Amino acid sequence: MDIQYLTQAQLAVRWQVAESTLERWRSEGIGPIYLKMMGRVRYRLSDILAFGAESLRKSTSESYTTCNSTR
Repeated sequence: MDIQYLTQAQLAVRWQVAESTLERWRSEGIGPIYLKMMGRVRYRLSDILAFGAESLRKSTSESYTTCNSTR
């Protein structure tokens, strides 16, 4: 089993957001789920892709729900 992990910095670059945005999302309980071990945050690629898929919208009138309900 080959699970790929991204650091906070790598995900910030991938999504073109500030690292502080990812930190705020974690604090607010939004964004992709993450792993924290020994003070280090890692995101599984599969969770990043799942969050992206769940965030797709066809219209601005569609409601947004966080992924908290699936955790």
